[in-house]
Amino acid sequence: MHPILGQFRRLGLYLLAWLPFAALLYYLLTAFGGMTRYEAEVLVPILCILYAFDCLSAWYTCKATPIESSGFLRLISTNLLAAGIMSSLWVLIARGLARLLATSSSFAQAPEHVSRNASLLFGTGVMLYLLSVGLHYVLLALQQSQAAEKRLSAARVLARDAELRALKTQINPHFLFNSLHSISALTSIDASRAREMCVALADFLRLTLGMGEKTVIPLEEELVLLRKYLAVEQIRFGARLRMEEDIDQATLAYTVPPLLLQPLIENAVNHGIANLPEGGWIKLIVQNEAGERLHIAVSNNYDPDTPPRRRSGVGLVNVQQRMEARYGKRAQFKVNKSEECFEVTLEIPAEAMVSA
Repeated sequence: MHPILGQFRRLGLYLLAWLPFAALLYYLLTAFGGMTRYEAEVLVPILCILYAFDCLSAWYTCKATPIESSGFLRLISTNLLAAGIMSSLWVLIARGLARLLATSSSFAQAPEHVSRNASLLFGTGVMLYLLSVGLHYVLLALQQSQAAEKRLSAARVLARDAELRALKTQINPHFLFNSLHSISALTSIDASRAREMCVALADFLRLTLGMGEKTVIPLEEELVLLRKYLAVEQIRFGARLRMEEDIDQATLAYTVPPLLLQPLIENAVNHGIANLPEGGWIKLIVQNEAGERLHIAVSNNYDPDTPPRRRSGVGLVNVQQRMEARYGKRAQFKVNKSEECFEVTLEIPAEAMVSA
C-alpha cells in the first residue's frame, strides 16, 4: 500500500503542500509566460492536482532503487529518466487541456500560451517530481525504521518470555525440594501426616502443571494455588502457622504472574515461622489503588537473632526478577525489616484478564 494514498490524513497534507508550488507556477505563467490571469486561474489548479497524483508514482521507482543498495549513477539516471517522462506527460496534458478550453473565446489563446511555456512547464515538472522523489525516500526510510522497531520489539518480547519461563521453572524445583525435605523429616515422626502431606503436595503440583504456558492468571486463581501450598505447610506446622488474609474483592479479577505469592509465603514460613518454637503469623494484604495498581504486602514475625540460611531469599529474588522482566519500571519490589516483623511489598499495574 502506498504510504500516502493509504492514509487520508497524509493525502490531505500532501495536497496542501502543493499550494505554494501552484502559487509559484501561477506567478511564473502570468508574470513571464504571457498567460492571462483567467487562463492561469483555470489551468494551474487542474494541472497541479493531476501532477500531484502523477508524482505519487515516485514511490515505486524509489522502492525499485533503494538508496542503501543502489549505486549513485543508477539513482540519478533512474530518477531523472522518470522525472523527464512524467514531466513530458504533464506538458502533453497541459496542451490537451488548453485545446479543450480553446472552444471558449476566453481561452482562444490558451494553446499558444501553453506551447510558448512548454519548457517552463517541463522544467517545473522535473523539479516537482524530484522533490517528490526526495519525499518518498524519506517515507521509505520511515517505514524501514518502523519495521526495524517492530522486529526489535518482537525480539524483546521473545527474550522476556524466555526469561519468564526460565524463572518460572525455578520455582517448582525450589519448593519441591523444601517440601520433600519436610516429608522426609515427618516420616520418622508421624507417618500418617507424611502421607497426608504427600497428597496435599500432589494436589498443589497438579494445579501448577495445569497452568501450562500461561504468563498471567487472575488473582483469584493465584489465591487458590496459595491455599493449596498452605495446606501442605499446615500439615507440617499445625497450630504454629497462623495465616491472615485481607483481600480487596475488587482485585480478584486482576491478573498476576503465576506463583507470584507462593514464594513470598514460603519465604515467610521457612525464614520466619520455622525458626519460632511457639509459631507465628503471616499476613497477606492485597489492595486496589484507584483501579490502576495492585498493592500486595506479605508480612510475618521472625526471630532477628536467628542466623540467616545459606540459600535465604531465593524465592524473593525470583519474584523480583520476574516482576522486572514482565513489568519493567512499572513494578516496585520492597523489603522492610523491623525488630520483629519482616515485610515484602509489591506494586504492579492493575491489568484485567483479556479473553482469548
